[in-house]
Amino acid sequence: MVYSTNPDFQYRYEEEQEPETLEPGKQDLRVLRDSKGRGGKTVTIVRGFVGTTADLEALCKKLKTRCGIGGSAKEGEILLQGDVRDKACEFLEKEGYRFKRAGG
Repeated sequence: MVYSTNPDFQYRYEEEQEPETLEPGKQDLRVLRDSKGRGGKTVTIVRGFVGTTADLEALCKKLKTRCGIGGSAKEGEILLQGDVRDKACEFLEKEGYRFKRAGG
């Protein structure tokens, strides 16, 4: 930010734009299991989603409903409680997403 003595000066903030959501067939998702740093609790992580936060949260909600568990979407990842990789992969395949299963 720059200081200006001009009373008509209006600083323009550069707004960070969200990437446009790719269609499911062009997404390249990774589905993996993790328990490090979570007090021994296992979670399923879906990462690699390219799109808006709203679309990420919508996909998270669908996955949570389909798997019957809790979870959250943050920082471009979907965290699902427990090891539900099979159900998550089944859902993503049905919806037409490209993905790879990782993590044992």
